[in-house]
Amino acid sequence: MGSEEKCGVLHGKYELGKLLGHGTFAKVYHARNLKNGKSLAIKIVGKEKVIRVGMMEQVKREISVMKMMKHPNIVELHEVMASKSKIYFVMEFVRGGELFAKISKGKLREEVARNYFQQLISAVDFCHSRGVYHRDLKPENLLLDEVGNLKVTDFGLSAFSDHLRKDGLLHTTCGTPAYVAPEVIGKKGYDGAKADLWSCGVILFALLAGYLPFQDDNIVAMYRKIYRGDFKCPPWFSPEARKLITKMLDPNPTTRITIAKIMDCSWFKKSNFRRLRTKEEQEHEANVEKGKETETLNAFHIISLSEGFDLSPLFEEKKKVEKEELRFATARPASSVISKLEEVAKTKNFSIKKSDSFVRLQGLECGRKGKLE
Repeated sequence: MGSEEKCGVLHGKYELGKLLGHGTFAKVYHARNLKNGKSLAIKIVGKEKVIRVGMMEQVKREISVMKMMKHPNIVELHEVMASKSKIYFVMEFVRGGELFAKISKGKLREEVARNYFQQLISAVDFCHSRGVYHRDLKPENLLLDEVGNLKVTDFGLSAFSDHLRKDGLLHTTCGTPAYVAPEVIGKKGYDGAKADLWSCGVILFALLAGYLPFQDDNIVAMYRKIYRGDFKCPPWFSPEARKLITKMLDPNPTTRITIAKIMDCSWFKKSNFRRLRTKEEQEHEANVEKGKETETLNAFHIISLSEGFDLSPLFEEKKKVEKEELRFATARPASSVISKLEEVAKTKNFSIKKSDSFVRLQGLECGRKGKLE
């Protein structure tokens, strides 16, 4: 630990508490915001170790993904800070622990499993709508808050849509063996969205069964089972749940069920799933009620709004290639420019937010904030 961490206060803003967990490259601590007293989780990553093993891009990717994942079923990243030797992820603190702990005690009742699965699909759907594929979905990466809401975490192995090769597929083999789709193991390229859905199918099976669908002490034998989609549902699965899982664990990605069809199936809709609204939707509704559009942005939000968000200073490296950017200037008054933007927004079906300091055009779909076109 650095001197600030040893004395229990980080950057004069956060009081560090007990160690919550640790991995090969990071430790996660409970922390308290000294300004408002709120609980947080702070993930501390050692720069030297990350750079030494060549995982710098992975850490950068996790920051880039998390800064745009604002969804009630995804762990929120509040701030990123750095010292000479460490990077600090200041994140939402999720009190209920891992979903894995519940599964390890045995199978869940179908309505309980469905509730967690509905929230998982809502989060994954949101990620895919932003062109992000998690690629390591498993119960250990699904946390529960104090009221039982599910939160997806650990985007270290995620990929963006711009990581696709010319064939439109991803080619990096990653993830946890028991949850990995057969096409990922095959190394011929895969669709990130369909691979995530396979993992969701394994998770749903584990929630309902209390054990994994593909198990074998010999990993090669387990991979053979995964390739063939060789699993059996236990007798207590309802016919509808059995049918859905079979469609999700289809070893052929081209015929595997889609998220849209999952959400439309009778088993998924049985308990009247109520999607949690994103913070953006909640803020928008509150502002409409007040009759005004206001939004407060901290420094991290302002930086993250920039398309040229540069993480390299966190690693104290010089930029090798300067990114080419276009900027426009005009002699017209601001009011004229804003009026023109409002006209464009109406014709393109965008919503517009404005204050004294900014104007934002935004394309909104129900529950999914897509990329601005």
